Amino acid sequence: MAAGAALGLAGATSAQDLQPRLGDPVAGLTPDQYQRFRRGMTVFNTNLTPADGLGPAFNDISCGNCHSGPLPGGGSVRTVTRFGVAATGGNPFDPLGHLGGSLLQEQAISVDCEEHVPAEANVIAERMTPITFGAGLLEGIDDAELLLLASNQPPGLNGFPHMVPLLEDPTAPLRVAKFGWKGVIATTKSFSIDASLGEMGLTTVFLPNETAPNGDAAQLAFCDSVPDPEDLPDADGFTRVDRFTDFQRFLAAPPQTPRAGMAGEVLFDAIGCGGCHYSPGFVTQIAPESALSGIPIKPYTDCLLHDMGSLGDQIVQGSATEDIMHTRALWGLRARDAFLHDGRASGGSFADNMRATIAEHEGEGAASRAAFLGLSSLEQDQLIAFLASLGQEEFDAEVDNDLDEFDWFFLEPHFTGPGAGSISPDDSPANLCDLDQDGDFDLIEFGLLQRAFTGQIF
Repeated sequence: MAAGAALGLAGATSAQDLQPRLGDPVAGLTPDQYQRFRRGMTVFNTNLTPADGLGPAFNDISCGNCHSGPLPGGGSVRTVTRFGVAATGGNPFDPLGHLGGSLLQEQAISVDCEEHVPAEANVIAERMTPITFGAGLLEGIDDAELLLLASNQPPGLNGFPHMVPLLEDPTAPLRVAKFGWKGVIATTKSFSIDASLGEMGLTTVFLPNETAPNGDAAQLAFCDSVPDPEDLPDADGFTRVDRFTDFQRFLAAPPQTPRAGMAGEVLFDAIGCGGCHYSPGFVTQIAPESALSGIPIKPYTDCLLHDMGSLGDQIVQGSATEDIMHTRALWGLRARDAFLHDGRASGGSFADNMRATIAEHEGEGAASRAAFLGLSSLEQDQLIAFLASLGQEEFDAEVDNDLDEFDWFFLEPHFTGPGAGSISPDDSPANLCDLDQDGDFDLIEFGLLQRAFTGQIF
């Protein structure tokens, strides 16, 4: 089903209705907001040219080239490179800003503008592209609730909020960061502003100064001929950053199937995973858009910084020092192919990759890792089955983010009619069918399957 087709359903919580699919907008958008979402998606996927302000050094030519999997707004296995000089002898970590650090731009509009990792760098880290599904809802978590979480953590956890300025309004009070591997971004607009400059070289009224290739101002002057700021309003008064923000802010949260009741989630909490990957969830605060206000969400993050020991990437950004990382939201997990900040947990089945991910947890994550290893094989499988529910779309037996006759081939044996009572939340793929979790796949759910299959969901 095409992104945006489920305008009337995305964000649905009723057991008699469908959850949004990956790439759908949140429910309840006004016609104007829906058009902004659609226009934003177009601009998000539009390639920039040097005349538009691309470069002179950059990592890619559109947002959508990196945020592509499995649909626009998702993540990818694409990585970017961070570098610097490790702290030593009383000297702090040096991001080598005078040499273009700490972010490397791997492409350029000309060979004269190409960047490289400086020879001085002895810390080099890779970071994968994150998903942006549900970004506006994640932004909507009340800072006060996160500060309360920080002051009431389980034993052994010492997470803390990363208080950061808003790029779109530096005079505003500091906000709790909710985005980034080091938790350096608080809002979807700040994310769009920062990524526009860092990843595409697009200057804005908020960050109007180009990053000189390798820190060389003469090289910048030679390569860059477009006046700054480069991101100017279109005919409707919206800049590209505005469009990027609209698309990401209005993206629905990833689905979770089944929505509750799995034995693995109980184990997830019992061994302490829910301490950082906060499992009770939140209700978003009041936003200018009613569609983003008062929405229950379960992103499975506390949005805090934690000491992860050797799992840290050794880069310093603000209060996020070498071993400190931001708790990643787990929603949408099933839609990813690689895990951890550098994608090192990849190449196997989902279960294999989850075991590898858990095995890498150090620092404040070490106790939960040890507790997981202490579970029985059945219990470990149950916990991983729960993790596989995060981002799993209803009725999508093939886990390929669409519905077709091949999905029905796997689902049809579970169509038993009302009162069968044979489906439990830990069955697979039967639990993809039992939306109201009453133990059967009946005509009510079959009707929803038909609507989802044909796209007739209004």
